[in-house]
Amino acid sequence: MVRSRRSLAAKWMLLVLIAFSMLLPLAWMALCGFKRDLDVLKTPFAVLPQVWEWHNYTAMLHDRQYMTAVGLTMVGAVIFTALSIAVNALAAYAFARLEFPLKRVLWVLCIMPMFVPAMSILITSFVVVSKLHMLNTLAVLIIPGVASAAQMFFMRQFFLGMPTAVEDAARIDGCSRWRIFLKIFVPNSGAVFVVVGIISYMAYWNAYVWPILTISNPTLQQIMPVLANFLDDRGPQYGQLMAASTLAALPTIVLLLVFQRHIVAGVRLSGIK
Repeated sequence: MVRSRRSLAAKWMLLVLIAFSMLLPLAWMALCGFKRDLDVLKTPFAVLPQVWEWHNYTAMLHDRQYMTAVGLTMVGAVIFTALSIAVNALAAYAFARLEFPLKRVLWVLCIMPMFVPAMSILITSFVVVSKLHMLNTLAVLIIPGVASAAQMFFMRQFFLGMPTAVEDAARIDGCSRWRIFLKIFVPNSGAVFVVVGIISYMAYWNAYVWPILTISNPTLQQIMPVLANFLDDRGPQYGQLMAASTLAALPTIVLLLVFQRHIVAGVRLSGIK
């Protein structure tokens, strides 16, 4: 009994240490947003601001360039997420439930990009979108990354685990493949769609290299390049940089908090079979 309590206490301590180590950088960034520029890099390190500079956050909320970048990134992320769920779900359903010639070969070709580093095809992708005259458009940030081998694989595993009896009964009642997908598979895949949606949203929101490579128009700047060039454009305003980074992280944090139960359920239901 005593040993089990000690074991339980050790597990709790380990979990608390892991949570603390993961939350510490975020808390430090948020608190530095309230500090003066000189206090951010001051040694010895002080956790709390000596003078609370609320102006750092209010200045960023009233900064037109920054808020425009946040708004554009959010619009692009929502469109990218919706398209990712739709495209990858349809492809996953086809590979999980339909029979067609060369299905296995095509499936191998579709998941092959999972094993190719994204940076190795960066120049090739740039040449393609350049030839298609997609540079400096919102489409170049959305369309090239919509189809994802990892997300197709993730959703296909879930669709394979759904009982065939329900699908067979629907086909006997005269339902088409399209209607089966919309009426049976989509309503029962909410948790998986939430996981895929969160991953897609974060991938778009945190994108840095691709927006820098394809967007040179200042009016289409995305949030990560704006943060990366913050000090070069505005000088050593470390407090405002930390405030801008904290505000940029808030949408993702809110999404994770709102959908955390669905994320856990989706990962559990879509376990690799």
